[in-house]
Amino acid sequence: MQRLELRELECFLVLAEELHFGRTGERLYVSQSRVSQLLSALERRVGGRLVRRTSRRVALTPLGERFLERLCPAYDGLLGAVEDARVAARGVGGSLRVGFQGAADTRLTAAVRSFRSEHPECAADLVEIPLADPFGGVREGVVDAAVVLLPVEEPDLVLGPVFSRRPQTVAVALDHPFAARAAVTAAEVAESPLVTAAPPAPAYWRAAHAPSAVPGPAVTTLQEGLTQVAAGHAGMLLCRPTAAYHRREDVAFVPVEGVPESALGLVWHRDGESAAVRAFARALARRGVSLGDAPVVASRRSAVERWRNPPITRR
Repeated sequence: MQRLELRELECFLVLAEELHFGRTGERLYVSQSRVSQLLSALERRVGGRLVRRTSRRVALTPLGERFLERLCPAYDGLLGAVEDARVAARGVGGSLRVGFQGAADTRLTAAVRSFRSEHPECAADLVEIPLADPFGGVREGVVDAAVVLLPVEEPDLVLGPVFSRRPQTVAVALDHPFAARAAVTAAEVAESPLVTAAPPAPAYWRAAHAPSAVPGPAVTTLQEGLTQVAAGHAGMLLCRPTAAYHRREDVAFVPVEGVPESALGLVWHRDGESAAVRAFARALARRGVSLGDAPVVASRRSAVERWRNPPITRR
């Protein structure tokens, strides 16, 4: 097989995102005809059509979709290797403060140990941040990055590795009707009052973690929420590991069927990205987590712009 040309792969990735030859050329700083040449060369190497082009639209062929699905993680791995080399060449010094909500996941603590081992010149610390303010610490510079519960829809923040996808439970007082149940449904939970995070947590984020039509008490910390639960004021959704970690005698934790899994993600501010933050994100990603919280089709841009270091060479 002939030697692969990185430029052809880069062209395909951008075209798969833009689905427009003109815009692809603009992003790559080449002519539209050059985009066609690069694509044709790649298709000859593959031995089949990757893109179907008509007078009205551009779309990936089934072969192109399969190729994109395999190419994205491989390309991310290549970018990661380059980034790791850049970090090693520059060195990562100073300090890194990583926020977490409620309890530090085992993957998070393992990533911190790995980061400290690889970068002993950089002091890495974990800092608890309020349940009710998942993004404030990053915006205010209290922490350099934070592990927060998803979803994250903040345009000024970067979502890095996503991990710890776990089933959810509802925490209730021992005399609550749910307490003696083996499991409850999402519909039943939605009809019961649930503890919610107080502002400044965004409304969409609060609704995701308290999907109930019945108002419940608003709290600022996880412990406040469990206290409200124990007092019988409301239930509270928690992932199973968090429920196990905060097990207490006056609260029952009942599995909930039909609700999305809970997940954690590392976020940092777009203007506060540093070599240390990127190196820690890589350390966390190496713990066996996924990059981003979207399917392949929705994450095409991430394959080209991972870690905000555009790999496209401009000629």
